[in-house]
Amino acid sequence: MPVAIVTGASRGIGRAVALRLADDGMDVAINDLPKQATLLEKVKSEVEQKGRKCLCFAVDVVNEGQVRDMVKKTVEAFGDLSVMVANAGIIIPKSMMDTDLGEFSLIMNVNVMGTFICFREAARQMIAQGKGGRLIGASSLAAHRPVQYPNLLIQSHGSTPYAASKWAVRGLTQSMAYDLAEHKINVNAYCPGPVDTPMWEQIDETLAKEQGLEKGVAFAKSVEARCGFKRPSVPDDIAAMVSFLAGPGSRNITGQALIVDGGIAY
Repeated sequence: MPVAIVTGASRGIGRAVALRLADDGMDVAINDLPKQATLLEKVKSEVEQKGRKCLCFAVDVVNEGQVRDMVKKTVEAFGDLSVMVANAGIIIPKSMMDTDLGEFSLIMNVNVMGTFICFREAARQMIAQGKGGRLIGASSLAAHRPVQYPNLLIQSHGSTPYAASKWAVRGLTQSMAYDLAEHKINVNAYCPGPVDTPMWEQIDETLAKEQGLEKGVAFAKSVEARCGFKRPSVPDDIAAMVSFLAGPGSRNITGQALIVDGGIAY
């Protein structure tokens, strides 16, 4: 039975991914920070209602010892590890000029180092198993082009450090795909555009305060101006991409950063 670990799984995209992989027949270990423990337990219950097994781990993805232990305990409980979805990530919605080095370092540590640690520890287990596997990371449309907010008074808010981190995830994905190909491990990333999630609510709230807008207006204007479909993605749209990357249909796809954005990138 395939087994997946999904980080940052208490809400938003991570939750949707965990539930979709459960629908695909996988047992799932889910992770988030200790402060999200209550939400994580709710996701665990949702996975179990689908007839799949689920473990919860209150783990910080930048702590390699904790991540290593999470992988170890997952394999002890479920017997295997087939898929690692390094979904955990953060953004700090502040302008580039107002972002201090501590905030920049935090974004890079969680988004890049956290992904590297999760990929490395999962890869070690997959190599030991000798059956290949799938490493799937969270990149972003911001790793392909600058994030802009048309029809607003500003063009970018918090996207410069975030974009740098997600470009790094693209590079990590491509490099590790080459390194791990001999072990039949596929390494790919998904790149969401605007998604109706708590992260975008955080960005929208900040813009609303600074621009004197009602809640939701900044997000709606951005989507209207940028998306060909004139609608945001929802977490299930991203989960569908992860399901594909985790499944047999993507056996010959590796090193890719695939965009799900409703028609912005073109």
